[in-house]
Amino acid sequence: MSETADAPCHETAIRVYYEDTDTGGIVYYANYLKYAERARSELLRDLGFENSAILAQKGVAIAVRRVTADYMKPARLDDLLTVATRVRAVHGATVEMDQVVRCDGADLVRMGVTLACINTVGRPVRLPPEVRGALIEFAGDAVGTGTDG
Repeated sequence: MSETADAPCHETAIRVYYEDTDTGGIVYYANYLKYAERARSELLRDLGFENSAILAQKGVAIAVRRVTADYMKPARLDDLLTVATRVRAVHGATVEMDQVVRCDGADLVRMGVTLACINTVGRPVRLPPEVRGALIEFAGDAVGTGTDG
């Protein structure tokens, strides 16, 4: 993961509910993946796209191919978290993002995520051009681009 401080950042607020925690009020580690997924969906929505519409209209699903996660501090019941999402690279069929879950300015979890586009039978396909263009425009000069992967 190589978070670039000057890259444009999308932020999504997430509240920690009882269902997210263990009996001690600590967020279960896998729930951070859910928080990151919600934040990526909100980024797409803010760019004018919904996952359901991309699937229905283009026959393309955006699936997680790889995630690396560094867990530094726990979130707790009732915390208000911020998930910061940065687009690192946009390729022909993949997108690389950095995501950081924070609480009160402290980094709790840092993730590197690679997304891959697949069709309805699970085969790799290219990112729809309008989605690709919007992601590149959002990321500006900070994004790497290419036609591979």
